[in-house]
Amino acid sequence: MNSDSINQPETPRSQAPEVSFPIEIIVSLATGPLLLGVLCGKASLKFLQAIGEASEEVFRGDRLPVLQFPKVESQGD
Repeated sequence: MNSDSINQPETPRSQAPEVSFPIEIIVSLATGPLLLGVLCGKASLKFLQAIGEASEEVFRGDRLPVLQFPKVESQGD
């Protein structure tokens, strides 16, 4: 007779029913949103890069017109 099994109290098992959901179904359901997120991330990155390049062009000043300021004559007293 094994003395180890006599000295240890039994642990009660949980009463919740075990749901056996195949991992393949979980993976297949998660694949679509994951791919959509990656594609949206790439599109967002390209969009932000385009905005950054356009703002560099504006701030660089190559496309801004040259303004002609009127000359102010000083009044001599």
